[in-house]
Amino acid sequence: MNPTSQKLIRAWADMGPRFLPFADAATPDLPLSRLLRLSMFQVSVGMALVLLIGTLNRVMIVELGVPAALVAIMVSLPVLFAPLRALIGFRSDTHQCALGWRRVPFIWKGTMIQFGGLAIMPFALLVLSGGGNAAQWPVWVGQLGAGIAFLLVGAGLHTIQTAGLALATDLAPVESQPKVVGLMYVMLLAGTIVSALVFGALLEEFTPARLIQVIQGAAVTTIALNLVALWKQETRRPPRGAAHRAQPSFRESWGSFAQGEQALRRLLAVGLGTMAFSMQDVLLEPYGGQILQLSVSSTTRLTAALAAGGLFGFSLASRVLGRGADPFRIARQGAMVGLPAFGAVIMASPLGSPLLFGFGALLIGFGGGLFSHGTLTATMNLAPREQTGLALGAWGAVQATAAGLAVALGGVIRDSASSAFGHLPSVGGPASGYMLVYGIEIALLLATLVAMAPLVRQDRPALAT
Repeated sequence: MNPTSQKLIRAWADMGPRFLPFADAATPDLPLSRLLRLSMFQVSVGMALVLLIGTLNRVMIVELGVPAALVAIMVSLPVLFAPLRALIGFRSDTHQCALGWRRVPFIWKGTMIQFGGLAIMPFALLVLSGGGNAAQWPVWVGQLGAGIAFLLVGAGLHTIQTAGLALATDLAPVESQPKVVGLMYVMLLAGTIVSALVFGALLEEFTPARLIQVIQGAAVTTIALNLVALWKQETRRPPRGAAHRAQPSFRESWGSFAQGEQALRRLLAVGLGTMAFSMQDVLLEPYGGQILQLSVSSTTRLTAALAAGGLFGFSLASRVLGRGADPFRIARQGAMVGLPAFGAVIMASPLGSPLLFGFGALLIGFGGGLFSHGTLTATMNLAPREQTGLALGAWGAVQATAAGLAVALGGVIRDSASSAFGHLPSVGGPASGYMLVYGIEIALLLATLVAMAPLVRQDRPALAT
């Protein structure tokens, strides 16, 4: 390595702990370079989420002319695989491998499944749209192909994230786990933002050929990022693979997990809180545009405010939890922040205040970041050593399923209420549907606080020993 390269690497290493969020999660046994490599799997997951929920959502409806109802069904298909995350985590806990790996085979299988879905997706979408030479194919062929593609991508990303977070937990010492969680989700957010910008630039001049190139490029990038993430991460322990010992069944392991330290109450709190923070995901920008008459650029900045609030929430939670705070207390404070946040969003309409609306969006992201970090850290800390994958899988299954249901319910409730009451100025006029959804989210946050009360009051150490 030449002297110039050595100086650049040293400068980057010195700069990292000062400016990179959660860079202090590194330890002598788990250096920052290894942590950043491992976090590449979160970048690939963020890229897939942007492609499914953002880019393809718009392309299918606008450029390809696919009915919005069919698009909604396609986008929701990955949620069907979310409940299986607990089973994936359990299997990675008990996996027998001649090479002595547990997590790596599952991350690689998930990568290949996601790659397969992305590889067939562009052609399935073109058949689905019925454009060009694709018109000779029956419509059901495109629907079936697109459905399989979306389902494969969802199955792959859920498998990758479950096993990847379990591997991060295996590698990180207990005292560093809160900061490692924060770093993993900062990288997820970074992958989401960068992928959105790149996809938007590449598809600015849309053509079917360009769509194929972009999606297949994402497939290849997924392979590359996850290979970098996996390289020399998990220690090989051949005796673990060679010594075949009796393993409990999933039913037995789940029964043992469910009996441990209010596990079901923890999952209930995760589900309620996630629904509370997720129901508005597809409504914030339409609310700003339809009710407050904001421009497209202004409503786009709301997403940036939401992301910035989430990043700040993760950063603060990581710092406080790293000092030994109770993660359930942090999660509860996140839910409490959500109450005035949604109140500000509601009041922005009668006051006609875009500034109040933006502040509310920032607070929603901040509260959601505190809540997600707190509940995930608590799950990592309280998981038995041999049930890390199962515990993280259960957390991920509940969170992903609750988020998917919340987004769908938010849209349905908003449309139904607007149709029923939108013409009545006395109950809010066009804003009535949005107001009802935000009111339900406040009620869900209150239910979350009730569910979490016994967890916060319980006398337990902030970090598991």
